[in-house]
Amino acid sequence: MTGHDGFREFVLARQQALMRTAYLLTGDAHLAEDLLQSVLVNVARHWPKLARDGNPEAYTRKALVNQYVSWRRRPRHELPSADPPERSVSYDEAALDRIVLRRALDRLTRKQRAVIVLRFWEDLTEAQTAAALGCSVGTVKSQTHHALARLRALAPELMEESEMQEVLR
Repeated sequence: MTGHDGFREFVLARQQALMRTAYLLTGDAHLAEDLLQSVLVNVARHWPKLARDGNPEAYTRKALVNQYVSWRRRPRHELPSADPPERSVSYDEAALDRIVLRRALDRLTRKQRAVIVLRFWEDLTEAQTAAALGCSVGTVKSQTHHALARLRALAPELMEESEMQEVLR
């Protein structure tokens, strides 16, 4: 037996959920993969202690958020292509809402985006979000308030908070 017993099973069981969280944080599939990979390397280093003493999923989620917030490199804008797409793509209304919301999320600060992802996608309580971010519940409340206000300003067509929460899910 090694000190890493259970790590493979943990990754296999939680990889999709962790990847979704990483994607929602970064807004980019490749950056999400990089983020998750770097976090899982650190989790593997601490696995014996986590498996023995802690909640590995909560630790991993917190590590994802912390690593995301601390990243200095993050492309802020997509580069336009000189060539238009070969065929037109039709989107349903829900898909368009997700595109609009994703672009609005890209314009939030990293901490605001992390709060939105944890509160509305991960469905964490304010206290759980505060623990994941290492801040107070009051900070979570104010960051949520400011982030939702910014989202409303950036995407007025998603004005209703309940609609915005549905799109986030």
